[in-house]
Amino acid sequence: LDPIRASRVSRQDLFFPATTTLARLATMGEKSHTCPYCGKGFRRNSHLTRHLATHSGLQQEDRPFSCSYCGKTFARSAHLARHQETHSGERPYKCTYCGKAFGRNSHLTRHHSTHTGERPYECGVCGKAFTRSAHVTRHQGTHTGERPFRCTRCGKCFTRSAHLQRHQGIHSGDKPFSCRDCGKGFTRYAHLERHRATHSGEKPFKCASCGKGFGAASHLVRHQKTHKV
Repeated sequence: LDPIRASRVSRQDLFFPATTTLARLATMGEKSHTCPYCGKGFRRNSHLTRHLATHSGLQQEDRPFSCSYCGKTFARSAHLARHQETHSGERPYKCTYCGKAFGRNSHLTRHHSTHTGERPYECGVCGKAFTRSAHVTRHQGTHTGERPFRCTRCGKCFTRSAHLQRHQGIHSGDKPFSCRDCGKGFTRYAHLERHRATHSGEKPFKCASCGKGFGAASHLVRHQKTHKV
């Protein structure tokens, strides 16, 4: 490597694990990811994903800050900085009920509802309740049927651009979220969180009806339906 390139790599790698760094070094000179629309080449698939949005109209001028690790875009630099914490693995906010830790205080607040059962936001169409207002907004798309975000590779449509970005990982094979214990990669941070419980053996999500514990909140929700039968 020439000194200029080596210097550039060392600055970028402040935010990346060593294994990812080695992989990027191996392919730094290659542009193996090609846009099917204009033929432009990219060294990383996340850059191609971000570029594809310019053809489909998803990349907006008011979201100029992009994560160099996964390609997700943000309207403010503070939002980008907060998002990058999900890649670093730091989780300073701990739940007083079960001890589970989170990278953001807002995630801890949202998690508390799994213990309290509070769902203050209701859909005006069907009455279904949610823990977050954003979930109500997303849910309402199921009533309208709108799916404006379309995958340029397979044509599948989604209600949210974030879902489209996550889906595109199926085509690319990218798994940006890695387990620090075993190195296994995941396409979604939520899947990584669920996987970590297999190492710790923790089952912090308790059923209020029977006391059974679960490693993931989604497993608890699924289990609770058995009591309603």
